[in-house]
Order: sequence, then C-alpha cells, then structure tokens
Amino acid sequence: MSLNRPDLKIIQEWVNPNDRVLDLGCGNGELLSYLQQHKQVHGYGLEIDPAKITTCVSRGVNVIEQNLDDGLSNFKDQSYDLVVMTQALQALRRPDLMLEEMLRVGKECIVTFPNFAYWRCRFYLALKGEMPVSKSLPHTWYDTPNIHLSTFRDFEQLCKDRQFRILDRAVGNSEHETHWATRIWPNLFGELAIYRVTR
Repeated sequence: MSLNRPDLKIIQEWVNPNDRVLDLGCGNGELLSYLQQHKQVHGYGLEIDPAKITTCVSRGVNVIEQNLDDGLSNFKDQSYDLVVMTQALQALRRPDLMLEEMLRVGKECIVTFPNFAYWRCRFYLALKGEMPVSKSLPHTWYDTPNIHLSTFRDFEQLCKDRQFRILDRAVGNSEHETHWATRIWPNLFGELAIYRVTR
C-alpha cells in the first residue's frame, strides 16, 4: 500500500514506529491504515461522514464518529504521542481552541492547511475582485466549508501568542513540491503547508 496524497507522504516521515496517533477528520482512513501497516502505530480516527467511516472500518482502522467542533473532551491529557489534522483546521469554528485541545491530548500535533496569501489568490482577488477559487481552495464563497481562511504568518503568530513551538514546517504547491521561491518567501509562494507543533 502506498499513500496517494503528497501531504500524507510528508506526514508519515514525521511519525515514529509504535507511536500512538489520533487522526482528526481522518477521511477514508488512508493515513492511519498506512501507518498501522508500515510503522505499527496504534490509534484512532475521528470522522463525521458515515460513508468515510465505513471505508475506515473496511481498512481495519479504528474510527469514532465525532464532530470536531464538539472538542476532544472524551480523550485524556497526553494520551497520544501525535494528533494529526489534515485540511480541516480552516473548517472549524474555533481553530485556536482545537490546537489547544490537540496539544492537551497529544505530545505533538501536525496540521495542514491552504495559504490564503498565496500569490495566485492575491492576484485573483486583485484582478477579478472575487474570492479566489483554486486547486487548494476549490469552493465558491457561498458553498465553502472553509470558514477561517488564514495565511502561514497568521498561523505562526497564533503559535507565538499561545506559546506553541513549531518543530517542523513543509511548504509547497498543491502537490507539496518545493522550489527556491517557497523557501525564501513561503507566505507568498507557498500554496499549502504542514506544521509540526508542540508546547
């Protein structure tokens, strides 16, 4: 089995063998299934979509039906080594509180999200005067699940304000391919980012 999404390929490199992993908004269970097979992790996924939950179960992934906006009060402090959330932070009512919860439940957390300051988004908004639609932001303004669009600088400021420590960051295009421009000006030329954070 291999991972189809480029962001998941990067995330799996940051996971240690036998880690306890909680995957928030785990989707079809692709990441946890891979980690169970290749890194012998122990963990659970949280998902709200019944069809995706069924796919998780068919893959042998432990999954709980749960709305992330309800928080993680059903999990004990520091009960996981790693809490992962891919492409869901911007869809939550209070992303800041979720980060607090992720770092209460886990020693570290990994989050991925699109960058609204990406140059194509800026250009689209400046030229057309409309909310950008792109590969990383594919919805129109009225049907988007994304309610808290942010930039890399916004996220890093939140971490600074809450005294979270950024351990790693990977910035690239929608395929998570990096080039010299994303290394020098990540907030302008980075379309998507993956952050590994701790307290």
